[in-house]
Amino acid sequence: MIRIALTIAILLLSLSGFAQTDSIAQKNDSINAAVLDAYNQRIAQIEQQRLNDSIKKAELEAQLKSLKTADNLKKEDLQRQLKQIEDNERQRIADKKARIDSLRLTAKGYPVKGVLNDTLFFIYSRLGASKPNERAENISQRIEKLFDDDFLKVDSLIYITAENSVDIVYGEHIIMSISETDALWYNKSMKALAKEFNEAIKSSLKKAKEETSLTKLLMRIGLVIVVIGITWFLVLIIGKGHKRLLRYIATNKNRWLKDLSYKDYTFLSAEQEMRIILFLIKIFRWFVYFIILYITIPIIFSIFPFSRTWADALFNLFWSPFKGVLTAVWEYLPNLFSILVIYLVMKYFIRLVGYIFNEIEQGKLKLAGFHADWAMPTYSIVKFLLYAFMFVLIFPYLPGSDSHIFQGVSVFIGILFSLGSSSAIANMVAGLVITYMRPFKVGDRIKIADITGDVVEKTLLVTRLRTPKNEIITIPNSSILTGNTINYSSDAAENGLILHTTVTIGYDVPWRDTHKALIDAALKTELVLKDPKPFVLQTSLDDFYVSYQLNVYVREAGKQASIYSNLHQNIQDVFFERGIEILSPHYRAQRDGNATTIPANYLPKDYKAPSFNIKTTTTNDK
Repeated sequence: MIRIALTIAILLLSLSGFAQTDSIAQKNDSINAAVLDAYNQRIAQIEQQRLNDSIKKAELEAQLKSLKTADNLKKEDLQRQLKQIEDNERQRIADKKARIDSLRLTAKGYPVKGVLNDTLFFIYSRLGASKPNERAENISQRIEKLFDDDFLKVDSLIYITAENSVDIVYGEHIIMSISETDALWYNKSMKALAKEFNEAIKSSLKKAKEETSLTKLLMRIGLVIVVIGITWFLVLIIGKGHKRLLRYIATNKNRWLKDLSYKDYTFLSAEQEMRIILFLIKIFRWFVYFIILYITIPIIFSIFPFSRTWADALFNLFWSPFKGVLTAVWEYLPNLFSILVIYLVMKYFIRLVGYIFNEIEQGKLKLAGFHADWAMPTYSIVKFLLYAFMFVLIFPYLPGSDSHIFQGVSVFIGILFSLGSSSAIANMVAGLVITYMRPFKVGDRIKIADITGDVVEKTLLVTRLRTPKNEIITIPNSSILTGNTINYSSDAAENGLILHTTVTIGYDVPWRDTHKALIDAALKTELVLKDPKPFVLQTSLDDFYVSYQLNVYVREAGKQASIYSNLHQNIQDVFFERGIEILSPHYRAQRDGNATTIPANYLPKDYKAPSFNIKTTTTNDK
């Protein structure tokens, strides 16, 4: 069933090839018809002039015969006019011959077909109202009617001379007429051409009678059966050989096939190699089937006369595309060379530009006002523009670049890109702006909106932050550009970053003691700078307490969480050691008789909460 399906597919493919060939032939025929029509219109004008000259010539000859012998002046005038007509006739024939010679290499005639679909000769000129293609078709139909005559006598086909033509006739039927123009196309006389055409028609009819005899038909059917049998035998042989080859490979695969690997990575396992080999063998088998069928079908078509043209069409089905590809490649070589030259020149120019920007990035080449960290982003932009310029130069040399379909697809893709990538382009533009604004760099601790983290990646589209909780957050560059960015790291290494925290202490504690305790706690904290020295600001005097803001300098902007935690611990320790209560939030108590809020381990071992003091006043009433 698979083989039958393949055969049907080949037949359908050949039919599609016939349709493609027919469409090309129709196009060529339309061009050829236009050329011949223009020529035949001019020939019709010349023929009309010839007809007028022939009528005038007959009149002049009649007048010449009627003249008396003594009328010499009139006679000379008539002879002069006759000579002029003869000169015009010679000029007319020379003009027709010159025009035919100019068209002989380009114009193609219309074939007259025999019964076996063989081409007998070509018709180039019109005759009366009939165009060349109509003449060729009518002559072919008359020949076919002759063949259908059961009492046909081929030798009765003769040619006779008429007034302005030579006719090929059979009995009382005119098969075709040969004009002066037909003879000029073949560069022969009308009688010689008529004899040649007559012999061609006779030979075609005799051969058709022989080819269509019962004996010939049976022989051709036998040949078809033999060809099909040989083809089927070859298919069976290939099928059996394929099975034996598979068994042989399966037997020796463990010895032949090994894993294809490099170090710890396996590119192809033995099983994968086996599957690839089986796939290639399968493809090769079907390729051989295709070749056999492709050879067999033209052979079968060539056995019968009526189908011989099908064999040629099937061969052209393969050869024409292959020839077209080779021709197109050969004609495209100059454009390909131009593209190669443009690519090589632009490639090495981009390398030169890259070298310059690399020198800027490494600090070897310095430009006023141009920072080193701008080098590679700027190089990326310049490289993109250079590649775009290279594509603009190459575009006219691309095959089909001037076709409306190619241009329409290009416009359609451009519209899709512009409509579907507006947000992406906005992020890219924002990424470029951020690059040249230099608000942060990779590794900086920054805050964008309510997100704080270290910059781990900068791209044209997004910026990625790693938060103190080890979360990776992706932020579009357009959002960064439209908001505020706080950079904790940019100036920390040189001038230090100020961290601050606020505590509230009651009014009963002297502010100088609080300041000293806060500063001592800060100096005990790891990573807090001793110079510049920490300082305290009193930010408010509230109803129940005073707000003290401790400010410290640090250089490690990425360790703010741990610094704050250690600083708060030290504040608690120092305050508790010095007996200072941190009454925040509000702490309400009646102090007499209540324990202090300081943790027990900071209090003396013999500490006891004081008792309530009750004071009474006695009044003596007299």
